[in-house]
Amino acid sequence: MPDRGRRQRQMCIRARGRRRDGGGARNASSRRAPKSPKRRVLRWSATVLAVLILGTGATGYLYYEHLNGNIKKEDLTLGDKQMADHKANAAGQTPINILLIGSDARDSKANQKLGGAKETFGAPPLADVQMLLHISADRSNLSVISMPRDTMLKMPKCTAPDGKVFPASQGDVQTNESLGRGGPGCTVATWYELTGIRIDHFMMIDFAGVVSMADAIGGVPVCVDANINSRGRDGKGSGLKLEKGTTSVKGEQALQWLRTRYGFEDNTDLGRAKAQHMYMNSMVRELRKGTKLTDPAKLMNLAEAATDALTVDKGLDTVKKLYDLAEEFKKVPTKRITMSTMPNVYGTGVNNGRVYPKAGDAEQLFRMVRDDVPLDGKGSKRKKPVAEAKDPSAPVGEIAVAVRNATASDQQGPASGRAREVADQLTEAGFARTTVDANNVTGVARTTVLFPSADLEGDAQAVAKALGVPVSQVKRSTDVSGISLAVGADWREDGAYPVSKGTEKTPESAGALNGDDDKACMKVNPNYTW
Repeated sequence: MPDRGRRQRQMCIRARGRRRDGGGARNASSRRAPKSPKRRVLRWSATVLAVLILGTGATGYLYYEHLNGNIKKEDLTLGDKQMADHKANAAGQTPINILLIGSDARDSKANQKLGGAKETFGAPPLADVQMLLHISADRSNLSVISMPRDTMLKMPKCTAPDGKVFPASQGDVQTNESLGRGGPGCTVATWYELTGIRIDHFMMIDFAGVVSMADAIGGVPVCVDANINSRGRDGKGSGLKLEKGTTSVKGEQALQWLRTRYGFEDNTDLGRAKAQHMYMNSMVRELRKGTKLTDPAKLMNLAEAATDALTVDKGLDTVKKLYDLAEEFKKVPTKRITMSTMPNVYGTGVNNGRVYPKAGDAEQLFRMVRDDVPLDGKGSKRKKPVAEAKDPSAPVGEIAVAVRNATASDQQGPASGRAREVADQLTEAGFARTTVDANNVTGVARTTVLFPSADLEGDAQAVAKALGVPVSQVKRSTDVSGISLAVGADWREDGAYPVSKGTEKTPESAGALNGDDDKACMKVNPNYTW
């Protein structure tokens, strides 16, 4: 910790002592005068992952400003697309989506010591951990989606803060490369491009940050079903060495757990994601016991480590804002936390060992988050999104709609006749001014209704309602001059839109893990045991 930070903390401690000792005895029945905001004790508790652990108690405006100065800030998104607004539920509440990014940057001696691989020193950082945290609008549940770092996808255009432009990729690129295309804002833009999920904030941490945070938190229990030594004859592995059963890990050992690939299950990034989910759940359970949040010195160390370790978007640029976010996390009980991994399939040929989003299952998971559907299957009590737009709909017979066939994907060409078939459905529903746009067949993953201005939002929602398309897939766009319906790859077959007859069930391929599951244990690969 810098000397300046230590002096400021000492000043705070002395100030507290003077307030306790000075001023004479107080009448026990008298009411204390309220403290000014600058001198009020700052208290907050942390809830989720090393990146989101924000728990401490501190006094003194100078120290508060010192913590604010620790926080590194960057732009939320570097993409060209404006993210769609959240749809409020019936109570006017909206969800919060935070993208957690683990950087493998080897840009400091501390990171180089922890990261190994000397040939990577000075190379562009990679976003080797990517997790989207979704806090429901009513704060009753929390969902997490991990994207394996080996996922292949198309990158959007990103413009770095210094003005450098990274063009959209022509082919598939590994998702962890997004961080090197201008910073975390490009990782956010890449997620939005793939999922259509609005991202409100990001938090990024590097190797050294994980270690400092893990030390400040204290031990987190993790379990393996056999002795593990993640270091093969070829030198690959994180160096994690544990005995069978449950061990409390912290510091560098916690980093090893979070980075272990060789030694868990099939030695892929999928096993690593599962281990990260177990760590997060266990950490939340430990913190909520309160045993790690009672010592003021430990709490201050945790605040120092958290603010120094994090890079966040500019919407989270103060301790107060981080505190408020942590308070939202605290409202969710651990039994309503669900960890999942993006459903995926392995590539072939030159991309053997890489993964791709699994058609159908991945979109189902993304849609559930977009529509604020709990991943734990307890959706019956959730409040339905408000479907009405501020702008009322015109009579359906007066609404002009252009329908285009956007069913093409990387794996398949466009499904023949889909624009005409859906246009006929609209005509039968009374939309007499429906036409087919045969000039644009650019594929989209999911069916979307686009409108150019606020005065057409109600009309666009009327189109979606008539077809059973979720209101979350009605979006404002400057790329259209009127209402445009893109029939996506999720609607290749005739009949009702699939979501309208689907279920609110998390795909089994997502590997959902509940936050209360304290029996979860990582399966050790037989080639990495001792």
